[in-house]
Amino acid sequence: MKRYITTLLLLLASAVCGRAQESGVIVPKYGSEPLKINSVEEWEQVHRPVIMNFFEQEVYGLMPEGQVGITYEVLSETKGALEGRAIRKEVAMKIAGIDTPIIILMYLPANAKGPVPAFLGMNFKGNHQTHTDPDITPSPNAPVTKGDPERGAASRRWPMEYIVENGYAVVTFNRDNVDPDEDDGFKNSVHPLFYAEGQTYPKANEWGTIGAWAWSLSRVMDYLVTDKAIDSNKVAVIGHSRLGKTALWAGATDTRFAIAISNNSGCGGAALSNREVGESVEVINRAFPHWFCDNYNKYRNNEEALLVDQQGLIALMAPRPVYVASATLDQWADPEGEYLSALYASPVYELYGLQGLTTPMPAPEQPMNSGHVGYHLRSGKHDILIYDWQQYIDFANRHFGK
Repeated sequence: MKRYITTLLLLLASAVCGRAQESGVIVPKYGSEPLKINSVEEWEQVHRPVIMNFFEQEVYGLMPEGQVGITYEVLSETKGALEGRAIRKEVAMKIAGIDTPIIILMYLPANAKGPVPAFLGMNFKGNHQTHTDPDITPSPNAPVTKGDPERGAASRRWPMEYIVENGYAVVTFNRDNVDPDEDDGFKNSVHPLFYAEGQTYPKANEWGTIGAWAWSLSRVMDYLVTDKAIDSNKVAVIGHSRLGKTALWAGATDTRFAIAISNNSGCGGAALSNREVGESVEVINRAFPHWFCDNYNKYRNNEEALLVDQQGLIALMAPRPVYVASATLDQWADPEGEYLSALYASPVYELYGLQGLTTPMPAPEQPMNSGHVGYHLRSGKHDILIYDWQQYIDFANRHFGK
């Protein structure tokens, strides 16, 4: 049962609390239901700050307010890549205090007449595994799996030729150069760069690995804003699985991302936690204690206590377009829960006069992408395939006017 409270929970920032009280709006415990807000003004001035603050304090953790010195150096720019389809560009992002630079790999359409839109996403195994191109510089610190061929091992997830032929740039970099995906006490990540004197570990409400990954996507966006070949007003942030969780959080925290795309992101991403279908808050925190802030452990086997479920995360993108995708055999990610989050976030989009989702969950290969909230269910397993990319490009075309 929905329970209304006249004051915000103590975990919410006092400034937000004051704003809600001054507005006279009763702030609900949103739970796992469709978001019901009366107006754009009420959403932007009261509910959005409350929901954002909850995810910052209780789920992903606060990102640091300060910044560190970052420089960008173009290492190479080569025409004739991908059999003449593209320009391959590599940029070193150097973060003060980190010895190893993060290498950003870019493919841009060779025949572009001006700045082009782009898809930006992190990769799991290194830039050199996104394509067989022999001239891609191997990503430093990329994980090595025994028996897994290095170059091009993940190329089916990155259909570079298809993307550039459709007029988009692809921008990617390896997650492990930002924060390795392991519970190592954040010793090999960007976290220590922001510690206070004497601090050795993030506070309970400070960012985990997903927060660090989302932060790094924004730092790459800082570069894209300066690159004249990229239309920085048309950058879609995309991610699969745990990087899909990251893409949604990056889109929520950085409004420069024009579209956020979540592919099979599951628990802590698009899926409603309160359903407890597939991976649960208990399981994900036990298996990956570094992904979220320590406060998220409060909700292990206690999902009912969540102020808002993951539909709130998706709604934070509004009015910018958002796309959620699932796979039929990926029950661990709870496809129905992913759809319901997108459906329950849709009323916020409707406040802006935009089309969300209103119908029951579609059958496989029946994409719903005509509005500002897109969704499809693909037949198959937990993966990102050419079919998924086809839907994302169709969605981006519609919103980018291509």
